[in-house]
Amino acid sequence: MENMEWYDKLHDYFPEHEMKDPHQLVDLLEETDVYHIKETDSYIVLYAEFTTFIFIDYLLVTPHSRSRGIGSRVLNSLKTKGKMILLEAEPNDPDNEDTRRRLAFYKKNGFRKAKRIVYAPEDFDGHPYPMHVLYWSPVDMEEEIIMGRMEKACKEIHNFKSKQYYGRILVDPDKALKLLH
Repeated sequence: MENMEWYDKLHDYFPEHEMKDPHQLVDLLEETDVYHIKETDSYIVLYAEFTTFIFIDYLLVTPHSRSRGIGSRVLNSLKTKGKMILLEAEPNDPDNEDTRRRLAFYKKNGFRKAKRIVYAPEDFDGHPYPMHVLYWSPVDMEEEIIMGRMEKACKEIHNFKSKQYYGRILVDPDKALKLLH
């Protein structure tokens, strides 16, 4: 694993329980056709591009580049593919200004919260933590479809070789995802 500066930057920014093992990320990049990284001095984005949707696993605009429209340009470049874009985001935490800013950023960029999807993956100690499922779509999208795509992201991205790296399934969609009626 050469030149993992991008991982160090992600690790410095994202909460520990949201970070994947660096070897798992490298394996996703090297062994799948769907997982990609784009990195510049200003941003890092790791995402999976499936036939019908894109799943953003990590998006980081470096601190010196924030508030310059770079994150919006990254999202707009993905939007040009004409596919639904799906991601996870922490709920607003009054003690963490970044959560409010992040949610406002995605809302400004046309993302909506899947209102009927409850998502609570478990941290490494087995404690669930709530996350929002956010999506952008060029066409109206039923939440049942969004749910199915989130399940696919869990199975094919979060759980890729997860037993090898964590000794367990990282995100069990049957436990972590629920569609409210």
